[in-house]
Amino acid sequence: MTKADIVNEISKNTGIEKVIVQRTVEEFMNTVKDGLVKGDNVYLRGFGSFIIKERAEKTARNISKNTTITIPAHKIPAFKPSKTFVSEVKENN
Repeated sequence: MTKADIVNEISKNTGIEKVIVQRTVEEFMNTVKDGLVKGDNVYLRGFGSFIIKERAEKTARNISKNTTITIPAHKIPAFKPSKTFVSEVKENN
């Protein structure tokens, strides 16, 4: 499902114009992204959490050059679904 599919589905289900729904969806995504960039987690009860995960420093291999490289510690965005979300997906698959 793409962002356009989501916009179409919301517009169809609510009767709101696609342009307004698209702006709303894009603003929601920007708000979540901005919150994560600031270091804040975003919690949506019954849906899940957009969180920042910390990755520890690790060593890896560059196979083409046959060398060892160090990947520094870094943060990445992640999504953790709520228990009800997970159970609904499990029931329907």
